[in-house]
Amino acid sequence: MAGMTGHPSIPIVAYGALYPYLDEALARRFVVHAVAADADPDALPPEAREARALVSFGSVGASAAIMEALPKLEMIGLFSVGYDKVDVDHARAKGIRVTNTPDVLTDDVADLAVGLLYATVRNIAANDRMVRAGDWARGVKPALSGRVTGRRIGILGLGRIGRAIARRLEPVAGEIFYHNRRPAADAANRHVADPLDFARESDVIIVATSGGPEARGLVDAAMLDALGPEGVIVNISRGSVIDEDALVAALAEKRIAGAGLDVFANEPHVPEALLGMDHVVLQPHQGSATVETRRAMADLVLANLDAWAAGEPLLTPVV
Repeated sequence: MAGMTGHPSIPIVAYGALYPYLDEALARRFVVHAVAADADPDALPPEAREARALVSFGSVGASAAIMEALPKLEMIGLFSVGYDKVDVDHARAKGIRVTNTPDVLTDDVADLAVGLLYATVRNIAANDRMVRAGDWARGVKPALSGRVTGRRIGILGLGRIGRAIARRLEPVAGEIFYHNRRPAADAANRHVADPLDFARESDVIIVATSGGPEARGLVDAAMLDALGPEGVIVNISRGSVIDEDALVAALAEKRIAGAGLDVFANEPHVPEALLGMDHVVLQPHQGSATVETRRAMADLVLANLDAWAAGEPLLTPVV
């Protein structure tokens, strides 16, 4: 357990809002300088510029500009599994180590993916709003929903989280298959190499791939059209993986049946059009947001920082 080592002479930057448990633990170990996520990197106070490490949420990350503004930076500790908001190439070129928090959030993210699937297909959120508005009491009949049992589930990205989703849906799915850039080792499910063929075969696409430039816009208008008017898409990955304009258009024109979304291209901003759609279920990026997982993520951030400060191997290095 990361926890007992203190490094009171090492200055670090807490970049953007963090998690209270992590804030408190960092303050016990290091000299912490809080820097707002929207701060001008060229206007940092002198004491912050002395920082040797930076800690941030994955949604904030670390740009090349903030790295350049911290000339003594050696380490970036991410409070997330995703690192698409980190300029990894710049970090590597500068010799800056980067860590993330894989594995500890797998189960909770997979749980939310399955929850979003059921909420979307069974109209759970829309019916909740109907009851609260008094429509049911006034005699309004709720629309019939679809069913989840028997659906063909396509998992876009069969990594740790994708496999956990597959395990949860095996008892009810008609078939579960996946699309990766290359077949996954030891995968029990069928690999579909062509993304459009993958979408055509799917009744549901669950986006679980890692983010990053290579995945940006992977789900485009053509893939959504291949999914078809009875298809549903769930995204617990990164908002950038789906072409958001194409998704809004497909939903508005009923070219797909619905969507369950935990992530968006420009968080915390959600396209206005989605807010009025009853066939869309929205979450404010809550995949790992349980008490248990957030604490485990914080402990892993701390363990990586302790290892770095002690000159020991990092537990979960990205770079």
